[in-house]
Amino acid sequence: MTTSRETTGAKERQMAAAGAGGAKGVGGHAGHGGRGGHDAHDAHDERLRRWRLVLGPDGAESTGHALTGQDAARDGALSALYGGGKKPGGRGGTERSAGLGASAPAVARWLGDIRTYFPGPVVQVMQRDAIDRLGLSALLLEPEMLEAVEPDVHLVGTLLSLNKAMPETTRETARAVVRKVVEDLERRLASRTRATLTGALDRSAATARPRPGDIDWDRTIRANLKNYLPEHRTVVPERLLGHRRAARSVRKEVILCIDQSGSMAASVVHAAVFGAVLASMRTLSTRLVVFDTAVADLTDQLDDPVDVLFGTQLGGGTDINRALAYCQSRITRPADTVVVLISDLYEGGIRDEMLERAAAMTASGVQFVTLLSLSDEGAPAYDRAHAAALGALGAPAFACTPDLFPEVMAAALEKRPLPVPDPGADVPFRPPYPGHQGGL
Repeated sequence: MTTSRETTGAKERQMAAAGAGGAKGVGGHAGHGGRGGHDAHDAHDERLRRWRLVLGPDGAESTGHALTGQDAARDGALSALYGGGKKPGGRGGTERSAGLGASAPAVARWLGDIRTYFPGPVVQVMQRDAIDRLGLSALLLEPEMLEAVEPDVHLVGTLLSLNKAMPETTRETARAVVRKVVEDLERRLASRTRATLTGALDRSAATARPRPGDIDWDRTIRANLKNYLPEHRTVVPERLLGHRRAARSVRKEVILCIDQSGSMAASVVHAAVFGAVLASMRTLSTRLVVFDTAVADLTDQLDDPVDVLFGTQLGGGTDINRALAYCQSRITRPADTVVVLISDLYEGGIRDEMLERAAAMTASGVQFVTLLSLSDEGAPAYDRAHAAALGALGAPAFACTPDLFPEVMAAALEKRPLPVPDPGADVPFRPPYPGHQGGL
C-alpha cells in the first residue's frame, strides 16, 4: 500500500523534475519546429526522459530510458531527497539506501548539485522539502551548508527559529544569508512604499488656505473648472488647494505589532523590512513591537532590519492582549495613529480583553488594521471567530501580500476604506464596511 507520505513525495518529485532542463513540463512536447518523423522521435524521447526523472530509479524498466550525464546527476539529487531514504543520523523508514545522510559536507555538496542542475525557484522548493522531510534544520548551523544554500524568506525563517542555538562560528554566515534576503526585499519594496506613503501623507495634509508656494495647481484647476471663462480662456480659482508647510514634521504615528510565533516567520521577515522603510521617513514616527507571551520593543533597532530579525525569537506561545496593552500605552495622538497587528489571531491570552482593547483604540480614533499574514504564501490558517469579531468592531482583518502593503498603509493614513482583496480571491476575510455585508 502506498502511504500518504510516499504519495506526497512523488508529487514533490514530479514538480521538481518538471522544472529540470528547461522546455515543457512532464508529458509535454519538446520545442521542435518541424513535423517530420525525426522531430516526433525527439519529442517521444523527451517525454520518456522526463517521466524517468519523475518516476526515479524504479521507473527505468517501465520507460526503457537510461539517464546519462547531467540527467543522471539530476536523478541522483532527486532520489536523495524524494527517494524515501534514511533521515539524518541513520534513521530511515524504508530499506532504500538513498538519502542525504547526517554529514554536513554531503548536504553542502547536494545543495551545490541542485543549484547546478535546477532553476532557482525549483532549488528553493527542494531546499524547503529537505528541511521539512529529512529534518535538516540542525545542519543549517554548519557554516559550509549556509554558504551553499540559496537564500530565501523561508530559509531566513528557519535560521531565526534556530537563532538561540546557533554557534558563534555560524552566526556571521547566517547574518550574511539573512542580509542578502533583506536587501533583495528592500530593493523590491522600498521605493514604491516611500512614494505611495509620501503621496498619502501629502494628501492628508491638504489645506484650503495654502501659501502661494504651496498651491497644488493641478488639484486647484480641477476643483474650479466650473469657473472657466471662455472669453478670457482662463479659470477663476474660487478655492485654492494645497499643502501645509510641514513637510519635515511628524504627521502620523505607526505601530507595527508583530506576532513572532513560528507560523508567522515569513510575515516577520517582511514586517521587519517594511518597519525599516517606514522608520526612514521623517514624516512618520514608527514603532515596532514583537510578541509571543512576552513583549519586546525593537524600535531602537529599526535602522537595520537584520538586527530586528535577530532580536526576534520565533516560536512559543501567543498573548495578543498583552501586546495590545503595551501598544495602547504608547499612543499619544490617537487620531493620527495607525496600529497594524500582524497575527493569525490564535490567542493564548485573555480573548475578551484583547477585543476590548481593539475596540477602545478604534473608538479613540486609532486606525486599527489586522493582517492575518504579510507574505506571498496565500491564505493562512487563522482564528476565524477573532477575525470576525475584529471586523465587526470596524478593525478589518485580512491576508496581505508585500506588494499590497503600501496601498493598505496609504489608505489607513488617509482614513479611507482599505484595499481589501476581493472576497472571491484567495484571501480569508473581507471586513464589513458601511453598506457592505461582509463575512467569513
